Amino acid sequence: MQLSREDLLQAYRRMKIIREFEERLHEEIATGEIAGFTHLYCGQEAVAVGVCEHLSDNDKIVSTHRGHGHCLAKGCDVKGMMKEIWGSQDGLCNGKGGSMHIADTDKGMLGANGIVGAGAPIAVGAALTAKINGNGNVSIAFSGDGACNQGTTFEAMNFAVVTKAPCIFVFENNHYSEHTGVDYAVGTNKDIASRAEAFGMKVWRADGTDFFAVYDTMREVLEYVRAGNGPASVEFDTERFYGHFEGDPQRYRGDGELDRLWEERNCIVNFRKKVTEASLLDAADLDKVDEEVLQLIEESVEEARGAPRPTPDDVHKNVYISY
Repeated sequence: MQLSREDLLQAYRRMKIIREFEERLHEEIATGEIAGFTHLYCGQEAVAVGVCEHLSDNDKIVSTHRGHGHCLAKGCDVKGMMKEIWGSQDGLCNGKGGSMHIADTDKGMLGANGIVGAGAPIAVGAALTAKINGNGNVSIAFSGDGACNQGTTFEAMNFAVVTKAPCIFVFENNHYSEHTGVDYAVGTNKDIASRAEAFGMKVWRADGTDFFAVYDTMREVLEYVRAGNGPASVEFDTERFYGHFEGDPQRYRGDGELDRLWEERNCIVNFRKKVTEASLLDAADLDKVDEEVLQLIEESVEEARGAPRPTPDDVHKNVYISY
């Protein structure tokens, strides 16, 4: 499927927003202004955008502790997210969610999650709602290579198969579960997708550092699931450029490993190279997007710094919901 010029620019803009959002947080967290743990998504942008470009606001996603990229790819407000991370009451969750618990149900983003593997059961529940309503929508459970070892994930996959829920399990294999390499942590068979296959669902695999590979693969997966065939799973081989959390010294990395990844498996650099060499976009078009994104991120940070913080009177607000 040939993407239009507008589609390509939108995909690049969203990947660039994620990259610059995270790069700026990498700088700002070092100042001590932002409270709590933060896990950056740099390096994995092609997965979030390649998946979410196919989705509407009515399709649901559930994220992980490394959730900024998924939120931004799903269309969550950049400034509202920055304010949330800064702990402002003007943030998407009124400053109560922070980095690991951002959500925006209007965009179909059901939340990041600080517990590894905890998102998969939620995604299956959302998928069952879509099935009961018969609206053709799907639910996406984003997980990492660490979550593939969690019982919650196994139970969710089995239940999705039993109920034929329109749920897609997206595994982002960035090769490190916290600080432990996937070669050690994922048993004898290193193929994560085959675990899902063992439950009886169809699986796909693709290069998660190639936006076009992700986009084309997800088109196939979504056509299959939306047609009523039940759940599916896809494993994207990708990389993270920063530590498990901000402050992680990454001593578990091999000599020169990060330099090689930045040079060879940088999804944004590779995207630019492909579209310019194929004359799909000009470098000037992409440079203009870069400038606009940097301005947006700068405005977001400045507004977040000056945004009001929650007060003691806000402590009981938005804690419970009435059905």
